[in-house]
Amino acid sequence: MIGLDRAYMVSVARMALDEDLGSGDITSLLTIPENSVSKARIISKAEGVIAGVDLAAAVFSEVDPSVSFRKTVADGDKVAVGSVVAEISGSTRSILAGERVALNYMQRMSGTATMANKYVELVSGTNARIVDTRKTTPGLRRLEKYAVCMGGASNHRFGLSDGILIKDNHIAASGGVGKAVKAAKAGAPHTLKVEVEVSNLDQLKEALEAGADAALLDNMDLETMRKSVDFIAGRIVLEASGNINESTVAQVAETGVDIISSGALTHSVMALDLSLKIIE
Repeated sequence: MIGLDRAYMVSVARMALDEDLGSGDITSLLTIPENSVSKARIISKAEGVIAGVDLAAAVFSEVDPSVSFRKTVADGDKVAVGSVVAEISGSTRSILAGERVALNYMQRMSGTATMANKYVELVSGTNARIVDTRKTTPGLRRLEKYAVCMGGASNHRFGLSDGILIKDNHIAASGGVGKAVKAAKAGAPHTLKVEVEVSNLDQLKEALEAGADAALLDNMDLETMRKSVDFIAGRIVLEASGNINESTVAQVAETGVDIISSGALTHSVMALDLSLKIIE
């Protein structure tokens, strides 16, 4: 599982704060007395799964180390409408300076965790495992893949160097499924498995004969998926991908595939509605 260490959280907090604050929060400097202190809460305005609480804490700490941030839920926890996610106290100016960056990260990450959890629940009772893809926001892949795990799903490869996945363009450029698989198997370290994308049963048979360790069933209809599962009979891992959404994922899982990957977990996410309110 992708993790978020302190150094990484500080770096992304600093990046976003530099972008948002610039030379300073002019509005707060003009309207809030320098010695003003406040208490605030981050509240969930929707049901969902929380992710990014510790990152939010890092944001406020980077703004002002004296600000107190107490989380009342942890990443991976489900919240209801009105749930208090965190309590913050300290300089009013500092709280307002960190507000938007902290909420932006938490809302996006919690939306991803909520989406992942929904997919996991939809395939409950099957053997299928939900995984993400590389369809992430540039520069924020680590945060989004972490959030996927907080929702109960799993990560696919993090980047191109992490695993061998022969896709349609590799196949077209290398001369076919079998040829591509054999070339990858011949040159790959023994620690790396070789997965290949196939779109029909003939390609799947070719992949098996060439020694593939896994096959990605790309945009197959349900009947062809079922036939693929029957043909493979557990000999290699089968991953379903392509046009996987909330209305189709359960049916895909019921075909018997091992893994279902969906870009929707990260590229089509609605942010979870969170709000920061000063209470005194």
